Amino acid sequence: MELRQRALQVLCLTDPEQKTAAALDLHAQAATLSIAEQAPTAPADVGALPGHPERPTLLRHTEVARRSPATAEGRAVLIHAIAHIEFNAINLALDAVWRFDGMPQAYYLDWLRVAAEEAQHFGLLREHLRRQGHDYGDFPAHQGLWTMCEKTQHDIVARMALVPRTMEARGLDATPQIQRKLRQVGTPDALAAAAILDTILHDEVGHVAIGNHWYRWLCARQGLDPETLYGQLVRQYDAPRLKPPFNEAARRSAGFTEAELRWLQQG
Repeated sequence: MELRQRALQVLCLTDPEQKTAAALDLHAQAATLSIAEQAPTAPADVGALPGHPERPTLLRHTEVARRSPATAEGRAVLIHAIAHIEFNAINLALDAVWRFDGMPQAYYLDWLRVAAEEAQHFGLLREHLRRQGHDYGDFPAHQGLWTMCEKTQHDIVARMALVPRTMEARGLDATPQIQRKLRQVGTPDALAAAAILDTILHDEVGHVAIGNHWYRWLCARQGLDPETLYGQLVRQYDAPRLKPPFNEAARRSAGFTEAELRWLQQG
C-alpha cells in the first residue's frame, strides 16, 4: 500500500467513525508504506473533498450561533464546535499528505502523525458529547478551516503559512480562555471538558510547530524571507488578521519568533 494514495482515500471517507479509525490505522502502518513521488489522481467530483457526513449542517461562520457555557446546552454547543474543528483538522492533515509533491519523507510522516492525533482529539470530544446526551452532527457548524485549505491547494508555501500557523495556531490563543470559562462553571462535565482541552492544547503546539518548520524549510529552499513573505501571503489570500490576546508562551514553544509575535501585536 502507498501512503499518499491511502491518505486521499481516507480523506474521502464520509463517516466520522470510519475516518478517525482509518487515520489512526494509516499512521500505525506508516513504517511499512511506500511514499510516491507524484500525487494520486484527485477525484473527478470536487465535492468529494473532503468527505464529510450529512450532519452537521454547514453554515457560514457568521451564521453559527454562540451559546454561553453556563448552561448544559451551551457547553454541548461549544464542545461540538471544537469537535468539528478537530474533524476538519484530520482532513487538513490528510490533504497536506496526498496533495503536495517534492517534499522529504519526513514531511509526509509529520502530517500523517498530525492526522492521527487530530483523530484522537475528535474521538475524545465525541465521547464527551455522547456522555452529555449529544453527538457530533447535532448542532450546525462552519467550514472556515477548509475554505483556506481550498484557497491554498496549489501553493504549499501558502498552505503551511496560512493553515497550521495561522488558522490552527488561533487555537493556541483561544483554548486557555475557553478552559477558564469552563473551570469557572465548575460542573463535572465542564471540568472534564477543560481536561480534554489540556491534551489538545499540548498536541496542537506540536502541530503548529510542524507547520512552522515546513514553512521555513520551504522558504529556505526558495530563498524567501519567511517573515516578510508571511504578511504578503496574508494579504494575497485574504487570511484573517488575528487579534490579541495571544498565547505567547505556546506560540514560542511552537516556533514563532519574537519578530513574528511583535507583528501579530501590531494588529
